[in-house]
Amino acid sequence: MDHDAEHHDHRERPAEHSGRVEHPGRLDRRHFLGAAAAGAAGIAMGAAAGCDSSAPGGQEAAPERTGAGADSTDAAAAAERALPGSPDWRIRSVGPPDAIEGYTDKVSVEPDDEFGLCVSTTARGFRVSAYRVGWYGGAQARLVWRSDRVAGRVQRDPRLDTFTDTVRADWDRTLAVRADGWPEGAYLLRLDAENAHQRYVPLIVRSASATGRTVLMHAPATWQAYNLWGGYSLYEGKDGAYGTRSLAVSFDRPYDKNGAEKFLVYERAVVVLAERLGIPLAYTTGVDVHLAPSSLRGASSVVSLGHDEYWTPEQRKHVTRARDTGTNVVFLGANTCYRRIRLERENGKGPIRTVVCFKSDFQNDPHLVEHRTMVTTDFRAPPAADPESSLTGVLYEGFPTDAPYVVHGADHWIFEGTGVKRGDSFDHLVGVEYDRVTPGQPTPSPLEIVAHSPLVCKGNDSHADSVYYTVPSGAGVFASGTMRWVEGLMAGTRENGSDHGMDARTGAFVTRTTENVFRAFAAGPAGRSKPAPKDNVRSVYGHEATENGSPTPVT
Repeated sequence: MDHDAEHHDHRERPAEHSGRVEHPGRLDRRHFLGAAAAGAAGIAMGAAAGCDSSAPGGQEAAPERTGAGADSTDAAAAAERALPGSPDWRIRSVGPPDAIEGYTDKVSVEPDDEFGLCVSTTARGFRVSAYRVGWYGGAQARLVWRSDRVAGRVQRDPRLDTFTDTVRADWDRTLAVRADGWPEGAYLLRLDAENAHQRYVPLIVRSASATGRTVLMHAPATWQAYNLWGGYSLYEGKDGAYGTRSLAVSFDRPYDKNGAEKFLVYERAVVVLAERLGIPLAYTTGVDVHLAPSSLRGASSVVSLGHDEYWTPEQRKHVTRARDTGTNVVFLGANTCYRRIRLERENGKGPIRTVVCFKSDFQNDPHLVEHRTMVTTDFRAPPAADPESSLTGVLYEGFPTDAPYVVHGADHWIFEGTGVKRGDSFDHLVGVEYDRVTPGQPTPSPLEIVAHSPLVCKGNDSHADSVYYTVPSGAGVFASGTMRWVEGLMAGTRENGSDHGMDARTGAFVTRTTENVFRAFAAGPAGRSKPAPKDNVRSVYGHEATENGSPTPVT
């Protein structure tokens, strides 16, 4: 859920899976069952790969960089940051939906890997420009590669699978691109058509090692969940209703709107800030963390970005394991780790291309016949209830809301240098979704609430909470409790075309607080160098905390 989805019908539909109409070109239920069985084989392969610490795709994990190798990598990163940027990276004209659009055949690649780019356009030709996102003296991106002219053509109509209403473009590969010499990072591939229109295609060039680095964990599964290209997402079908939504969505299609909206709104500002700070960085995705726990091995911290709702149990297990072995964790959003998903390979082999989330229709998932523990509904929901609060410290409560962010623990090191006092507030920073501490739910202890923001959501009074806690490994965990935190980094600049009324004062506060967290967490387990959290859940929530019992400690 997010502020762009406020028009969605979020009503839970009946368990009876009815009202789905057969269409030409769809897979019928019999063929879907076969595909699901093949997908299960792919999942088993992925899970085994993760347990063996192999790299995504079943390849052997790259050796961790230490010593001179690590020094050379850091030097290369510093040299990259010092390069001049390319201010012209922004799109000037999106044009009509079919003007030009495309997608990659891999969610992420390592430097020098090849990937395919599938493009459809009404123009006679186009070019591709690869921009790496970073600080670059304020330009915020650098042109790393540009293609020759490529002949354009309109590709085939997408197909729609019957049982899950999954849209797949299944376009032919237009060109092969090798990320030759591309530094690790977050990329926007800009498609420039000869009809003067443009679209983005996002791509992560992932890091071979996380050792000693702050890992930015991008969220393509969530990007895809909200993607309405072809008329279907995990929230609605072509008629706009929740009851006709997809039950699985495919990476084999472009993203809607400008092609990279979720990345631009909820992730780009963090990349720019982290690169400006000059801390050692690594890049990965939730898909890659699902496949290989080695993608977080030795990391100083891992950062979940502004809207990171859809996780597999494997991703959650690997992030939790990293925390419990000394890796700090940052949650810069709300509604994080809320939906429990399954990732599938096309026909049981090759890269992962499908995100499965039946939600309230989980009983109709044929995969459950032989895999009863792999239900794809909310983490907190039965039959395998596992609320996200045991990891995040907070629990998603609702949307929509718009409220001031209110500081509670002004003397906490997280707010150092901001000049805030207890009770200071920042208008509109809480929204459109929020998390709160929920006594009685599995919650780490001791847990310190550092911001406690009164709000009203759908007529109900509540609060949003920012929290900090540590675990025996020394790792520190910070959760912002609001989905607008990353947007707040750009408050007052109108970089995203909308700032929800947040001002430059809010931008300065969010920026300094995030810098404090990133710098402290980059230095190693925060519990060893920063003051211990002061458990204040009972004092903040009073009778509610007493009536519901003490938080359950992390073990």
